[in-house]
Amino acid sequence: MRHMLVFVLMICMVGAVSAAELGNQIPPKSDTHVLQNPAYDREGGENIGSAVPIPGLPFNDTGATCDNIDDYDEVCPYTGSTSPDVVYSLTLTDPYAVTVDLCGSLYDTKTFIYDSSQNLVACNDDYYYDDVCGYYTSALFDVVMNPGTYYIVIDGYYGDCGDYVLAVTGVPYEPCVLECPAGADHEGEPELMDGYQDAFNGGCNSTDLGTPFQDLCGQSNEPYLEFCGISGWYDDGFRDTDWFTVLLWEDGAGYIDCNIDAEQGTYLFELFPQNCASVAVAQLVQVVGGCAPVSMQVFGAPGDLVWLWVGPDDFYPPAGFVGHEYDYILSIDGLQPCIIATEGATWSDIKGLYR
Repeated sequence: MRHMLVFVLMICMVGAVSAAELGNQIPPKSDTHVLQNPAYDREGGENIGSAVPIPGLPFNDTGATCDNIDDYDEVCPYTGSTSPDVVYSLTLTDPYAVTVDLCGSLYDTKTFIYDSSQNLVACNDDYYYDDVCGYYTSALFDVVMNPGTYYIVIDGYYGDCGDYVLAVTGVPYEPCVLECPAGADHEGEPELMDGYQDAFNGGCNSTDLGTPFQDLCGQSNEPYLEFCGISGWYDDGFRDTDWFTVLLWEDGAGYIDCNIDAEQGTYLFELFPQNCASVAVAQLVQVVGGCAPVSMQVFGAPGDLVWLWVGPDDFYPPAGFVGHEYDYILSIDGLQPCIIATEGATWSDIKGLYR
């Protein structure tokens, strides 16, 4: 039996997360918000040839772009920008995971990174959408860079320009590789590839495919689950989103403890209300940079139904990512245990008891 979930709904306003970001495809953006800003003295270089060197990390600077010209542009994913831009250079002698953050900038920014041959390494148009860091403000997190010289371009959307705030940080890069624990449950989703249609556990992003959720329950008649999942990207600007239903243990205290680790930046959401027409993020945790586990508690009453969501924290894979998929491990304590069949039954039969 399922009971209505009753709790005080706390909406967690973190970064750019909103109900729209439950989607698997990057949303459209119009230019109606763009306002041209007056000219200011620039801080970054006019182009790659005059790029301002970053002497070391961390690095912070402020400046403006309106008195510059439009030297460069990249599609990520919006086209046709004529915004002026400025350039910084960064030389590394060891592999680093580098973050370029424009939080606090005052216009609709875009930022991207070139290598020494002017090949695109990474690009972001919109990351933040809030009163703290700004609206349509750009950031690139944990971009993997091998030794060499790189160019960081601060640009804008459409034709916008203005004041920017730049923070460049980095840590020595060590790749994250997760090993699925022995005895864990496996997600079982088909392999991600271009042209993929998520009929497995795409939830409210797959209403035309039957709105499929995946039911999770405790293992071996215990209220605990270790679950090995796969997420990632397919096509251009599409990410795989995994939607789950769980029941709080009927003999428990009315909450579950969730822990998630992932090889790439990943969100774990609790969702409410449980209706695809109005579903939103009730609370979240974010794995940043890979192999950095985080935890979240979900409260309700014994027997309550909970919706959970797992997916990448960006619509595009990070720079240097090869393939379509990465691994994550989700552990949950306080789940309703799986029903142990006494007669022959398929896994579909067992899952049907929770529908």
